[in-house]
Amino acid sequence: MSRLDPNARRLDVLVIIVSYRTANLVVQAIRSLEAELSSPDIRVRLVVVDNDSGDYPTIAAAVERNSWSSWVTLIKAPRNGGFAFGNNLGMKAAYAVKAPDYIYLLNPDAQIRPLAISHLARFLERNPRVGVAGSHIVNFDESDWGIAFRFPGMLSEFEGGLEIGAVSRLLERYRVPRKMGRRAQQTDWICGASMMIRPEVVSKVGAFDENYFLYFEETDFCFRAMREGFETWYVPESQVMHIRGQSTTVTDLTIGPQRLPTYWFDSRRRFFVKTYGLWRAMVIDAVALVGCSLGLVRRKIVHSSSSPIPCYIRDLLRNSVLLPWNWAVAPLRTFFP
Repeated sequence: MSRLDPNARRLDVLVIIVSYRTANLVVQAIRSLEAELSSPDIRVRLVVVDNDSGDYPTIAAAVERNSWSSWVTLIKAPRNGGFAFGNNLGMKAAYAVKAPDYIYLLNPDAQIRPLAISHLARFLERNPRVGVAGSHIVNFDESDWGIAFRFPGMLSEFEGGLEIGAVSRLLERYRVPRKMGRRAQQTDWICGASMMIRPEVVSKVGAFDENYFLYFEETDFCFRAMREGFETWYVPESQVMHIRGQSTTVTDLTIGPQRLPTYWFDSRRRFFVKTYGLWRAMVIDAVALVGCSLGLVRRKIVHSSSSPIPCYIRDLLRNSVLLPWNWAVAPLRTFFP
């Protein structure tokens, strides 16, 4: 492996893992990071945040047992404030010691492949306009999940609810998930399971919005970064194994479609109102409800075997900005260095 620059200093990379009842997975994730300690390009320091879940003693014992204390710091959050809150808490603690060259977020149910962090750091060093970079995800069974994302909007909501092949093909360029290739590509946003951030982005737009408990916080962050001129890229040279559904069962594909929690709808509503404004968000919700209703009718007519998300239309309406009591949106709450 060639270095970034033979004469350059090693880059200080802050890694943050937020744990909520995932202590054993966190220990495995830390173990996967050990190989990066010998990288000539980067110097890793890890902050693990226990989001008030009781994971602290198990992780602390593993840190002591494996002599990780020289590069691992463990923090106990005062409350479970969600993914954004936990990551921001980790950033605050790390910045109080030293501002990093790069910030790398890793899910507790993810494990890095060799040089995953170094590849992202080298990519950002070569491309100063890129503010956010994400890895290629490999599933637990070693199958590829080479996905990045477009920002959701009216047409993506309609297509997602309708689920008709001809319409989906027609609206392909508006679908949120994007199947990525084997080369680095610019995209709208990437999965927060493995995300490297240039600190200048946080200085300019702030870190994650803590009003999001879970979901849409990465989407919102990349959108705010994009507005300030920072690009987001998918970097397949960096690979991470992600055990889907372990940190949250919402994405667990082995147990079939599940009813979405209220906080998912809260996050969805916040993103659309913040990003597009109240009136356009109302139009998006109306179009989404029409698409979902037509999709439900189609499935009944053709006796489709596909299983929709339980109670989705009812929950979408209940949490929609079409109802005036859902109009209020709190101002940005985040961390600025």
